Amino acid sequence: MSDGAVRSPFLALEDVKTHFPVTQGFLFRRRTGAVKAVDGVSLAIQRGEVLGLVGESGCGKSTLSRTIMQLLRASGGSIRLEGRDLCAVSMKQIRRERINFQMIFQDPYASLNPRMTVYDTIKEAIRTRHPHVGGRAMIRRVSSLMDKVGLAPKLMRKYPHEFSGGQRQRIAIARALAPEPKLILADEPVSALDVSIQSQILNLLAKLTRELGLTMLFISHDLGVVKYISHRIAVMYLGRIVEIGSPREIMEKPLHPYTQALVSAIPFPDPRLERTRRRMVLEGDPPSPMDPPGGCPFHPRCPFAEAACAREVPALKEYLPDRPAACIRIPEIHPGIGSRE
Repeated sequence: MSDGAVRSPFLALEDVKTHFPVTQGFLFRRRTGAVKAVDGVSLAIQRGEVLGLVGESGCGKSTLSRTIMQLLRASGGSIRLEGRDLCAVSMKQIRRERINFQMIFQDPYASLNPRMTVYDTIKEAIRTRHPHVGGRAMIRRVSSLMDKVGLAPKLMRKYPHEFSGGQRQRIAIARALAPEPKLILADEPVSALDVSIQSQILNLLAKLTRELGLTMLFISHDLGVVKYISHRIAVMYLGRIVEIGSPREIMEKPLHPYTQALVSAIPFPDPRLERTRRRMVLEGDPPSPMDPPGGCPFHPRCPFAEAACAREVPALKEYLPDRPAACIRIPEIHPGIGSRE
């Protein structure tokens, strides 16, 4: 999305860490370690951009989104929204600021109050921004939001259990839009839906981001889903970002070995090509974030690892224009490509 101009990022994360203490003992508990769910993430998202965040389950994606929302407080680093560091303000200020960012969760049924009608659910969200709106004006606002997400306004008096999974997710999207947020955090918003419904929700989100100029962090474990909606993709492994690039760059020339494995796991629609193409199959399970390996966190599963990978923690370096990756072996894996730093 580079246009040659230097712009301040809308959302900037710098070395963000979210560690959970591990304690032992009954009466006198003592700290014995920490779960390093997010372990030094640096990202920048421009206004109006959709950044896809992809990685295996347990890599820290959802923890990162909740840390940005300040539902979890960061253990270190900074999170700047329009230049203001959210990590440096009080929880009272955060509660006032939280109106500017909303979440769309994975399970739409669990995220909606079953005792509230669609009208009451959306009305409650609207009043966080416009507390004095009511009567016919409120009905018009709710109707407009339902129409935006592809639901008939006449259904606003129904309850969540009266809708399908895809319709409930549309309600959740309407609720997220109701406070007119500056940032949307979509945490696996289509993974609980049927494939045919997934495409409808993805098309809806893509349409809304274009029409409303939304800024979004879109989280998924499915690289095929992320590439469809994102302007850029960040690949996460064991609490760290290992590569960033455009969807086309990530799919056609993945730099990091972990990204290569994710790309090779996407099935081809052509059966002949699917049978003959080479796959990179990772051995073993991801290490525990409570006891991450030394050096590169991916080296125990990496087919290109050497002795230095177990000693050196790779920095996120730019190897191609706007293509940072965290791997010391990239010049050997991709001859002709070297660090631009």
